[in-house]
Amino acid sequence: MELQIFKNEQFGEVQLLEINNEPWFIGKEIAEILGYERADNAIRNHVDEEDKLMHQISASGQGRNMIIINESGLYSLILKSKLPQAKQFKRWVTSEVLPAIRKHGAYLTDQVAFNITHDKQALADLLLMAGNQLKEKEAIIHGLEAEKSRLTVENTIMQPKAEYFDELVDRNLLTGIRETAKELKIKQKEFVQFLLDKKYLYRDKKGKLQPFAGKYEDLFELKESRNEKTGWAGTQLLITPKGRETFRLLFI
Repeated sequence: MELQIFKNEQFGEVQLLEINNEPWFIGKEIAEILGYERADNAIRNHVDEEDKLMHQISASGQGRNMIIINESGLYSLILKSKLPQAKQFKRWVTSEVLPAIRKHGAYLTDQVAFNITHDKQALADLLLMAGNQLKEKEAIIHGLEAEKSRLTVENTIMQPKAEYFDELVDRNLLTGIRETAKELKIKQKEFVQFLLDKKYLYRDKKGKLQPFAGKYEDLFELKESRNEKTGWAGTQLLITPKGRETFRLLFI
């Protein structure tokens, strides 16, 4: 991100950069202008955490991690400053710098406007800054379009699977291990071994398949069964529609 430098005869140079269209200032620079003896302490004690962040600033070809503060953090340092000229600094920033940036997207005072109409280099510098900002916006837009395309493709792929699952839910079908394995086109023994290996099920002391308590409960259902002719009664492990769809996707 391009640093914007603006000058004032009384306060010297102040550097600013825009992040998400919000102006951010170099904290140490502002603290020193406002007369704080220890800039780091001033930022730590007077600027809220949400109003500052660590950012890499490029200077003289090298990148340095520095604390930057937003507009709210700027006002916090101004209000706590004992420097008599603090109010004048605030008036300059709020009446000239910030309005100019919000209006033009760059620090464009009347003097700067005059310069770019009379100095080719000044105009070239401004156009370079505008070009860099445009590239950043285009990169963001390109990224959003790529993400949209990815989601569209994923939705197209998942739609048939979602429709299949909805059909199973609507029919509320519960099937046993054998029926499910047949539907998945694998052997029952292989399917059971898969469920055991992947810790979907375990065998109790009697060797019966059981789902783990509190785990994958929506994939299985235990149903009490009774055969009136033989008098047999027991618990049968069934697989829910969601369970079948889950395993179907795993075996595709």
